[in-house]
Amino acid sequence: MSSFDKSPRLLSGLCCGVMLASMSLVVAAEQSGHYGYGEPPTEEQIAAWDIDVRPDGMGLPEGSGSVDEGMGVYETYCASCHGAFGEGMGRYPKLSGGEGSLDQDRPEKTVGSYWPYASTLWDYIHRAMPFFAPQSLTDDQVYAVTAYVLNLNYIVEGDFVANRETLPEVVMPNHDGFIWEDPRPVVDNDRCMKDCKEEVTVSDSAEGKNLTPSTTGPLDEGITE
Repeated sequence: MSSFDKSPRLLSGLCCGVMLASMSLVVAAEQSGHYGYGEPPTEEQIAAWDIDVRPDGMGLPEGSGSVDEGMGVYETYCASCHGAFGEGMGRYPKLSGGEGSLDQDRPEKTVGSYWPYASTLWDYIHRAMPFFAPQSLTDDQVYAVTAYVLNLNYIVEGDFVANRETLPEVVMPNHDGFIWEDPRPVVDNDRCMKDCKEEVTVSDSAEGKNLTPSTTGPLDEGITE
């Protein structure tokens, strides 16, 4: 039999020592403002996550791509889902067309009819396309595909070259179709404005009308332990 088996006091003392040391570490971590997990991110790690592009073009990287260059990239990576001319294939969405359809029963929300900013198109292609290999395109390829899709919608001319300077200058057809401020008046956060009732009486309910299952109804009768 070992000395630990014969000395419960020693074992108890060791446990208490470990607990005190752990408590000291927790207190020190709380005082320093963190719990000691992980490590500060590197600049490369931050850059990998910091890929958003704003409506004014902030965040767009260096590089460029023309409409002609985008045609080849589109045919290779995009046409199988979105069609040769952006008309959509199967359940994959259309990228072109739909002009004047937003106020109809079946609006077609394409890049040309719905999207308000050209920089948003670059951002989405960059982070999510192609569907089977997102973020696999180079920045130049993304610029080229963006230029080509804009050309498919007759938004830019065939000689357009997309880059961080020219893309934010593109005015999309639905640029003014979004409302930034809520036009409704601001009112007090009270549900009742005037002539409010002091008490509310429930005059009807779903109980007894076989509309919802009962906790003790037929569904429970066949259940056995």
